[in-house]
Amino acid sequence: MSVSSEPRPAEKQTRAERRAEQGVKSNARLTASNAAVLLVLLAAEGVTILRVRQLVTLHVFVGMLLIPPVLVKIGSTGYRFVRYYLGSPAYRRKGAPPVLLRLLGPVMVILTVVVLASGVALLLASPAWSRELLFIHKASFVLWFCAMTVHVLGHLAEVARLAPRDWLRRTRRDVRGAGGRQWLIASSLVAGALLGLAMLGRIGPWLTSAHPGHLHVVGESVFSSTTQARLPVRTA
Repeated sequence: MSVSSEPRPAEKQTRAERRAEQGVKSNARLTASNAAVLLVLLAAEGVTILRVRQLVTLHVFVGMLLIPPVLVKIGSTGYRFVRYYLGSPAYRRKGAPPVLLRLLGPVMVILTVVVLASGVALLLASPAWSRELLFIHKASFVLWFCAMTVHVLGHLAEVARLAPRDWLRRTRRDVRGAGGRQWLIASSLVAGALLGLAMLGRIGPWLTSAHPGHLHVVGESVFSSTTQARLPVRTA
């Protein structure tokens, strides 16, 4: 199917064509704004990795906070992918990312799901699975970090160009639905924060059962294993 690289002039477009063009722009803005949020959260998570024993509570909270925005990102990019390959004229005119980024996309989705799912499983699964799950979590993170570096560099210019447009008064009205896109991103963050708070109660039991003998200091909170606490004190 041949599709013109440029949309028809606005005065010659049908109502359906105008709505389709707005949909493409709305999807691009949502993806970019959400990507900017994810970059900030991923940077915060990266800081906790540098001292994960001391910052394990923050590491878990930010990890949980990431999950809903990641789902929004997968949803928006997946929608573009489906519409493009189903032959939507508006999305065909928008075009696909470069071949490398296009091939990397499914890999990024798989690795991201594995990293996050293994992190959640570490807190919820039986301690007998801790060693295997921790290996999967660490190994998938290394692969994910390499792929994410390429992904971010490939999309950074587009994110920098589009992400502010829903938040600036002079450009937010150019594409309808800015308020809805803002609410979606805000709601995903609220959902992530609630998920993070819900999972904090699992950190102490996980450290006690999976890592006996280790002290994990987070601010003024100290999580120590029950085994260590019960060791007898020898006196001279």
